[in-house]
Amino acid sequence: MDLRALVPEATGIGIYTRSLLTALARRPRPLRYLGMAHARPRGTAEVEAAGIEVEVQPAPLGVWWQQWALPRRLRRGDVDLLFSPLQTLPLSCPVPAVVTVHDLTVLLRPEDHRFKVRWSQLPFLARSLARARRVIAVSHATADDLLFQFPDCRGKLRVIHHGVDPAFRPADAETVARLREELGAPRGYLLFVGTLEPRKNLATLLTAWESLAADDPDFPPLLLAGGEGWHSRRLRRRIAALRPRGLRHLGRVDAGRLVELFQAATAFAYPSLYEGFGLPVLEAMACGVPCVTSDLSSLPEVAGRAALTVDPRNAAALAAALRRLVADRALAAELAGRGVERAAGFTWQRAAAETEETLRDALDDGRSATDLAVD
Repeated sequence: MDLRALVPEATGIGIYTRSLLTALARRPRPLRYLGMAHARPRGTAEVEAAGIEVEVQPAPLGVWWQQWALPRRLRRGDVDLLFSPLQTLPLSCPVPAVVTVHDLTVLLRPEDHRFKVRWSQLPFLARSLARARRVIAVSHATADDLLFQFPDCRGKLRVIHHGVDPAFRPADAETVARLREELGAPRGYLLFVGTLEPRKNLATLLTAWESLAADDPDFPPLLLAGGEGWHSRRLRRRIAALRPRGLRHLGRVDAGRLVELFQAATAFAYPSLYEGFGLPVLEAMACGVPCVTSDLSSLPEVAGRAALTVDPRNAAALAAALRRLVADRALAAELAGRGVERAAGFTWQRAAAETEETLRDALDDGRSATDLAVD
């Protein structure tokens, strides 16, 4: 049985796709999967090593491939089900389909996206959800947004949380000390991980940290890890101005270095204005790092009682929470322990089991529909 899966680039959705597909391939008596894409995705070797073939059909644009080239490929007759983790489906999809929706920012916060992203999703989203036999939401927050915008999804909607890679785990004290020395922050540092773009709300974080550093010259430096997104020019100038005071932008880092950055951090700050899931918070908790995050969208759902949550639009509240974590070692240790315990419940094996059940349900619906169809 073939299940065709679209494999995107190594963005947040790319991490989800690769991690989920490799876990699905290792399930007992797994379905048979074939990854399909318009260009060879990053990290394809990991998927292929798990036993999933990746078929590339070159196309100049992903949306063109999905809407025109992919349906032609699916009409060969060797396909039972299409699983798309890309929010949308081909509108002329000749086979049953399941789609994962990560967030609805394209509807709720369109100003956060380039025209290219809006153009590739908005014309197809509603019809994709109507066509899908099952819709997977990565959080209850995203599911609530879906039900408000598309109430007809209710009967086919399922929430399946992300997992966290086992590489994200606490380091021993010696390793933490060594990593901090390497980073030039022997007494520790605050960490933010994410793309430099408006939705991540870095401007408020910089305001909060700048006030703390002004009040206390020994306050930990702030390290930013992540690539530059759109509307980041003003932010780049501000980062450059704050560099002499201890702010550092490390840019994109590889997976191994990202784990180390989490492990050695004094605290993790993630004041995003909207997240469909918020994987960096889960990764920080898995590394035993106390977190301050937003009280909006899915972030309280992921953090539970293992992090401090604040109104991300309130720089003073954010600064107060960061000050507490740095000053109150008992609180920081308590949250770190809770975080490790909570993160242990988010595994890709669990996500794969629930996803496979959802895919099989969609296939079973198809068999029932065939038996009852009258044309």
